[in-house]
Amino acid sequence: MSAWLRFLRHYGPVPRNDNMYDETIQRSARRQRIQPIEFEHPTQEEIVNCFNQATPDPVSVILTGTAGDGKTHLCRQVWKTLKGDDEAWASDNPYLTIEFLYPKDRKTWPEVEEESLFRSVKIHFIRDLSGWAPQQGAEWEPEKEELLQKFCQSMFDPETEEIFLIAANDGQLVESWRRLKETEHVTRARQVFEELLVEDRQEQSGVRLKFFNLSCTSSAALFDRAVDAFLGHPGWDEFKKEVPGENDLFGPKCPIRHNFELLQSPLVRGRLRSLLELCDYNGLHVPIRQILLLLSNAVLGHSDAKDHLMSPADVPKLIAADTVSKASLYNNIFGGNLSEIRRQSITIFDYLERFQIGYETTNRVDNILIFGEGDELLGSYFTEFVAADRFYGADSRYYASKREYIEGTNENDEESQEFLNMLISQRRGLFFKIPKEAEDELHLWELTVFKFAGEYLDSVVAVLKGGGLVKRPLLSRIVRGLNRVFTGMLINSDRELYLATSGNYSQAKVSRILVERVSVDPSKGEKVVLRHDPADGRVLLTVFFAPTLSVDFPLTLIRYEFLSRIAMEGALPASFSKECYEDLLAFKSQLIAAHTERQGSDQTLTGAAIGLNLLALTDQGMPDPRFVEIIP
Repeated sequence: MSAWLRFLRHYGPVPRNDNMYDETIQRSARRQRIQPIEFEHPTQEEIVNCFNQATPDPVSVILTGTAGDGKTHLCRQVWKTLKGDDEAWASDNPYLTIEFLYPKDRKTWPEVEEESLFRSVKIHFIRDLSGWAPQQGAEWEPEKEELLQKFCQSMFDPETEEIFLIAANDGQLVESWRRLKETEHVTRARQVFEELLVEDRQEQSGVRLKFFNLSCTSSAALFDRAVDAFLGHPGWDEFKKEVPGENDLFGPKCPIRHNFELLQSPLVRGRLRSLLELCDYNGLHVPIRQILLLLSNAVLGHSDAKDHLMSPADVPKLIAADTVSKASLYNNIFGGNLSEIRRQSITIFDYLERFQIGYETTNRVDNILIFGEGDELLGSYFTEFVAADRFYGADSRYYASKREYIEGTNENDEESQEFLNMLISQRRGLFFKIPKEAEDELHLWELTVFKFAGEYLDSVVAVLKGGGLVKRPLLSRIVRGLNRVFTGMLINSDRELYLATSGNYSQAKVSRILVERVSVDPSKGEKVVLRHDPADGRVLLTVFFAPTLSVDFPLTLIRYEFLSRIAMEGALPASFSKECYEDLLAFKSQLIAAHTERQGSDQTLTGAAIGLNLLALTDQGMPDPRFVEIIP
């Protein structure tokens, strides 16, 4: 009954050979006769269709991205589509070939039926370029270099009878081509790779290549598919057939069972998805491998277990030792069961750590956790969110530590720190327990460092993706934040965007020389809007100087947070403001350049007075430009 859980540990944060991760999982699954966790990648159908007989003219494909993006898995799906040999694929050889039939006459497809009307095409698989190419500093083996030279030629040959499927991490791809002997085709191929990567495109006219950067796939979309496959895996079915005892594996007190049930909760699943979606909007891609690691650790994590993951034999012991609370899914989601060094080395936990959930709080939340018991106003929250949770809520250790912390009777720093660690776990729990209808009342997102994150998801991203317009007060706030950054002054105006410099330096902290004012509302071709880019899913802040002249600025979560706080508070902690500040000054430079371009295309009056508009502020913080004439 425990084989599935032992197998599930392979997906968790345990030592493994990362370069052969997919093969390791597949071999283990075959050995234990267990179906691995699998689901269809969002790009799988499109990739497979580049090779199957549904296409009359197959092309080469490059799969790139970060480690764990599913490149090897997708290569295997193509191999299966082409009816490749399972034993050959199960080998450790990163290079394989297969012959496949395609119609000779591309125009008659798909009516072709006679075998004589098909042509044989040789397909080369390099399913792991990093494992196949020589190490950095080593020379290429002649036959390998010759093969890649042939690939480069095939990209520009419309009649080629050889195509390639190459999987490579994004850094490894360009680096490998730089080390090849320089030829005309190698130079052209490397240029194509770099342009497709930079411009985030799949193909280029006249080139027989489809380029898939898997790191551009939405982490939230991958999570949706991964969590469905994880929760719906037949391995869980065996537990439903048994009637375990109270302290047995998957019994009423089993933390693995409780974590599994919590992950099925729409509220927990929805909050976790929101965090991954916010990672996307911060430019942080979470690969499939990391998502599966997160899910496995969430359910099996326990700080006292071997490798910090529970095995079936651990459950009765942990229940008997009364340490079930250390298996909290709420804590495991952030890697709280792992050592700090191990946690920092894992991508998903590094990303989630940036939200600072558990460390950020509000007075009301801490009052609920510390003083809520028996309090007339806060007692109902304490009961619902803490006392009623018999697994990860307030146990006897929590009540005792809380009492000593409040009374100040314990001068032992180590035991005081233990209660503070309990508070971190309880705050994390609240983030996943507070229902949607109480989010505003309890200021849910102030439990993170991004207190405007919920607004960003619900009132900006969701509205724009649905084809709507962001409410004017939110746009006004962003414009006010931009004006304050662009001028270095506490401007309260949000009807116009003020572009200012310090004279000869647009990056100065205080800029009082007004260059231009751009109307936020549509006026003579000018406007400032928030819009959704369907090509890559980003939110864009677009400033129009004319219908055909505009500048886009990707409004990531962290930039939205930065501008919102600047607009409302006037300042932001330096911990994450420097990069945003520099990005916004670079954006201002782009806007000034666009203004200059518009000026150059307009007919200007001659004989006008020469001077400067100097910005000053009224007592209400409204801009008051004053023209100063310069006399030659």
